[in-house]
Amino acid sequence: MVKAVAVLSGNEGVSGTIFFTQEEDGPTTVTGTISGLKPGLHGFHVHALGDTTNGCMSTGPHFNPVGKEHGAPEDENRHAGDLGNVTASEDGIANVSIVDKQIPLMGAHSIVGRAVVVHADPDDLGRGGHELSKSTGNAGGRVACGIIGLQG
Repeated sequence: MVKAVAVLSGNEGVSGTIFFTQEEDGPTTVTGTISGLKPGLHGFHVHALGDTTNGCMSTGPHFNPVGKEHGAPEDENRHAGDLGNVTASEDGIANVSIVDKQIPLMGAHSIVGRAVVVHADPDDLGRGGHELSKSTGNAGGRVACGIIGLQG
């Protein structure tokens, strides 16, 4: 089993810890908790770069190794990093539980060394009709991020 972790930090007190596990060539399980969010849906993505030199803005676009359009996690046509939305409760806490086969922790398209980003607004899953729907899901600003690193 391969394990990874991302410690999220951001503006306005948003923080959290996200854990990734993968057994052999199976799907990756993503779990964790994010706090300090406004209640409701927030876009949740793996971004291409593990660079936080300019905060979350330097993490680049969504991880998209095969050049597809933005979409929902269950869509055939989606960025590998498109993990949909997390839902923050009235107390600002989002519990993350995702199983996804397009974000491996090993191999050519590994997400280790990249970043996970939480957005200010809901991801429209590429269906919103906004000019940004097919590239970012029109999910708004980046409120927290963390670099995905291997865990012992």
